[in-house]
Amino acid sequence: MELKVGDKVNLIVVRNSGIGFSVLVNEEFEGLLYKSELYQKIEEGQKLIGYIKKIREDEKLDISLQPIGFKQTIVKNEIVVLNALKKNEGLLLLNDKSSPDDIKYQLGMSKKAFKKAIGGLFKQKLISLTEEGIKLIINT
Repeated sequence: MELKVGDKVNLIVVRNSGIGFSVLVNEEFEGLLYKSELYQKIEEGQKLIGYIKKIREDEKLDISLQPIGFKQTIVKNEIVVLNALKKNEGLLLLNDKSSPDDIKYQLGMSKKAFKKAIGGLFKQKLISLTEEGIKLIINT
């Protein structure tokens, strides 16, 4: 197997299993997208771009739809939050006490990813955090 963790791959969704979706990776290998890591609707036959998260001993692949690596994901999530703020006149009624479901529904990311993204934006002085939610400080 010439693939390595972090590689960008082509996926075809094969079938829904109990813990996730079986996918065909680069039309050659078998992989799995875990349901707990999906933040979008997926259906059988759909073609997607994914990333190798782990190569298991049985040579099956664990796949992610997000790029592997802390920095790439953080920046992408910060952009998602900024775009949502722009669409909502500079205010998002979400904060670190919001439910994971509210965050997933509004932004399509996990609560952990959300908290890292708003932390990064706060450090860059692009947002302020209030009791009611997040406010955009500068219109970027």
